[in-house]
This record gives sequence, C-alpha cells and structure tokens, in this order.
Amino acid sequence: MKNTLLLLLLVAFASCKQTTETKTAEEKITEEVETTKVIEKQYPESIAKVFEAHGGLSTWKSMNTLEFTMEKPDGPEITTTDLKSRKARIEMPNHALGFNGNTVWVQNKGEADYEGKPKFYYNLMFYFYAMPFVLADDGITYSEAEPLTFEGVAYPGIKISYGAGVGSSPDDEYIIYYDANTNQMAWLAYTVTFFAKEKSEKFSYIKYGTWQDVNGVKLPKAITWYNVVDGKPVDVKREVEFSDVKLAKDKKAASFYEAPEGSQIIE
Repeated sequence: MKNTLLLLLLVAFASCKQTTETKTAEEKITEEVETTKVIEKQYPESIAKVFEAHGGLSTWKSMNTLEFTMEKPDGPEITTTDLKSRKARIEMPNHALGFNGNTVWVQNKGEADYEGKPKFYYNLMFYFYAMPFVLADDGITYSEAEPLTFEGVAYPGIKISYGAGVGSSPDDEYIIYYDANTNQMAWLAYTVTFFAKEKSEKFSYIKYGTWQDVNGVKLPKAITWYNVVDGKPVDVKREVEFSDVKLAKDKKAASFYEAPEGSQIIE
C-alpha cells in the first residue's frame, strides 16, 4: 500500500513538474514574440494597409529569392534576385548581367556588346516588380500625397522619399496610389535621378491592375506605362507581362550571382 501511494505521489510530482516546465517554455516564447513586436519597424497606417492587402510584410520577409521572366523581342529575359542582399542575375539570350553584392558585371554570350546601362538596369525591373514591398526598405520617409484621379476614380497617395546616401539614387521619389476599397496598389508615379544626380519634377506613371498570387503574396501579372500630359497619365504607352514567377524561401548559392569567366566588371 505504501509503495502504491509513493508511486502515485511520484507520478503526480513529475506531471506537475512537466506542466510547470511547459508553461515556462510557452511563457518564454510569448515574451520573445512580444519583444519582436515591440522592436519591429512601425509603418504609417496607409502603407501598412497596402502591404497587408498584398499578403503582408511577414510573408514577404520570410522569402529569400524572387524570379520572373519577361518576353523581349530577342527572347526571354529572366531576372533572379536575392531579397535580403539584393544580389541579382539577369539572363538574356545574348547577354547576362548581375550584381554580386559588391560589383556589377556583364557577360557577352556572342560578339555583340551589351548596349544598356548595367548599373542602372540590373535592379530596375525588380524594383518595379516587387512593389509595394520594396517600399518597406530602411531609410524611407512616408508622407501623404494628393490623390490621383483617373477616369473618375480617386486613388489616395503615399509619397516615398529617401534619406541622404540611401541607395544609388537617393533623390528618387515615388508616389504609390492605392484603391480606397481594396487597399491594393493601383498606380506608381516615380522620378529617375540616376543620370542627372539631382531631384526631378518629371514623374512617370505605371498602372498596376493585374495581380497574381505567388506563395501567399500578390505580385504583378502585368504593369502598364502611361503617356503623361501636364503631369498626369492619359493613355497607354506600353505594357510588360511577367511569367514563370517564383517566390521562394530557398536561397541561391553565392556563386550564382558571381561574374562568369570572361565577364566585364563595370566600374
């Protein structure tokens, strides 16, 4: 009888100890989550709603690699980008170019030289494609912009500007316009200062109207540049479609972004 009672007491003690340890572990996890919430960057409500409408920043930040294809006159162009380091590689039928984290490089696959501007182009289409999430980068200042009215619909605006020394073109400015009902991104207005190295008052406009779900995130299926008259978009200029889109948690090997043998390093 005494042995049975002792056994029951030991089982009860072990059970209580296990429960206490479990609760302690759960409490630690809760504390860690709460700490993470406190130190996570706070965004204005307007842009936070846009991020959420496209799948949420937490989903986006859990991904490491983005790949998409654009059809060009001379064949497909495949862009791959490391979302954390922004290393990039663009494969074209006749050329390849990339950024290994330190330098930009170009490879000619035939005799013809690449005629573009590698330092300007290697992340250009990635930046347009990864909207609105690239507008969560560090060093950004958000402010309210006048709404854009197009075909009788008013789209609220959020102006994005950068701190000095942020990126290669800190004088660039963006205005994201979103649908007031769905909070999804609808338009992007932007300036280009890469070549002039000074602020510009000339805004270009891209319409974002067609989306696709990729691994829990809404990304563009097509974007459309518009002709601009008196600072406002008026009609279609050209459209770019995207296919074979991949958004993954897996990372490419660092060697994937390195310059192939025979490439030209762009100073």
